Amino acid sequence: MAVIDGSTSKSSRQLSRWQSNGRLCMKIVRDHIRHMPPDTSCEAFCCGVSAAVRKRYGRNLQFYADHPEERIAASCIVYSRLKRQIWMVGDCQCLVGRSATNKMTSPAFEFFDNPKPYEQELADLRAAEAHRLIESGETTEASLLTDDKARQTIIPRMKEWMRLQNIEYAVIDGFPIPMDKVRILTLDFEPWTIVLASDGYPFLLQSLEQSEEALVQQKATDPLNIGPRFRATKAFAKGADSFDDRTYVKIKV
Repeated sequence: MAVIDGSTSKSSRQLSRWQSNGRLCMKIVRDHIRHMPPDTSCEAFCCGVSAAVRKRYGRNLQFYADHPEERIAASCIVYSRLKRQIWMVGDCQCLVGRSATNKMTSPAFEFFDNPKPYEQELADLRAAEAHRLIESGETTEASLLTDDKARQTIIPRMKEWMRLQNIEYAVIDGFPIPMDKVRILTLDFEPWTIVLASDGYPFLLQSLEQSEEALVQQKATDPLNIGPRFRATKAFAKGADSFDDRTYVKIKV
């Protein structure tokens, strides 16, 4: 079982005429997982999926080696049934709890994530700039939802950090993944309930309904995502019901 989240491209170069770089990378990762042996280890998965993405660069491999910010990329969280492990490669999140023996009670979940090291810093910078723009009268909240000038100010810093991907943090981009940046959770053979999710949920809760309701509340109270409770590097775009792609999978193992 896996949740794969293609990264929003910061490049004008597209490897496919028909889909975004993030979606292309997601499909490559998906297809690799579908065909890999069930007893694949986390390290073998990271090596194999990197090789699968690397093939897509073709003759331009050296260019992408020199320019990490131009690569297609994705984050991924995988549950391996045979290994009884959860693998967190890149920016993803999960809840893990022992399944309750009493049907009337719910498992007590523990939260885990694997965020990019720069994400919160950039979110704070964007929030500060958004507040400055609004308080100075240069723009309004409604205008920022249409044209996020605060986000534009952090794009150069974001690209600088992207040059450190698979050095300071892990991501699937066709190049070697440092295993010390991959988070591995190993479960015993007792029953467990697991929630795997992308980072599109600001508050990951015990049910899909609760997580969706928290997202609705976030949009209603802070559509720019610049408040003290939750900050992100992007806002809820006008007409969108979320600020990012989201997937929520709950399983018992």
